[in-house]
Amino acid sequence: MKSILSQHRETAYALMRIVVAFLFFCHGAEEVVEWAGGEAFDPLSLDALAVVIEVIGGILIMVGWKTGLAAFICSGEMAVAYFMAHQFNGMGILPIVNEGELAVLYCFIFLFIATAGAGKWSLDNR
Repeated sequence: MKSILSQHRETAYALMRIVVAFLFFCHGAEEVVEWAGGEAFDPLSLDALAVVIEVIGGILIMVGWKTGLAAFICSGEMAVAYFMAHQFNGMGILPIVNEGELAVLYCFIFLFIATAGAGKWSLDNR
């Protein structure tokens, strides 16, 4: 079984990179849509910076261009988001309790992508 699955490792990694980056992009784009709908925001706030990182980083990782740097920045943003919005919100230390599971998952998946590189189906490898 291992040899059958291992021959598809590069394809599975590329699909994971693309899907995770697309979902991350959608997370940032959702905030843009809310702001366009009339919700007030400060363009110089950390929230605005997070949206820029999520939208641009998501696109860069999805297409596989400057993937290592983009994934490293996105990983850092998710670490900061976890500690600012979840860890110290008084809801508890565990991600399952403080609703920080998604931030932790994004943080470590992007850290893995930053170390593993773009892989196949990427502009970095063209």
